[in-house]
Amino acid sequence: MGMPLELNTMIVTKGKEQRLEENLFLLEKEGYRLYPIDIPIDIRKAINAESRGTAKIRKVEWEGNVTMITYEFTSLHSPN
Repeated sequence: MGMPLELNTMIVTKGKEQRLEENLFLLEKEGYRLYPIDIPIDIRKAINAESRGTAKIRKVEWEGNVTMITYEFTSLHSPN
């Protein structure tokens, strides 16, 4: 039996991110997702929204059909 896995090349927050520290955030996504680690990727509030900046994913955890990513903002395009 296979495991469904989605490969993501950008972070889409939908406003559900939690701030852990100044530039460090935690985001929980449904399903199992694979992200590049320690490589700058685009971050957006919605898939069709403008880029908010770039971030580097520091940690990816899978458990119970949920993916939790810890990411660090590396550059911010707009404070909104």
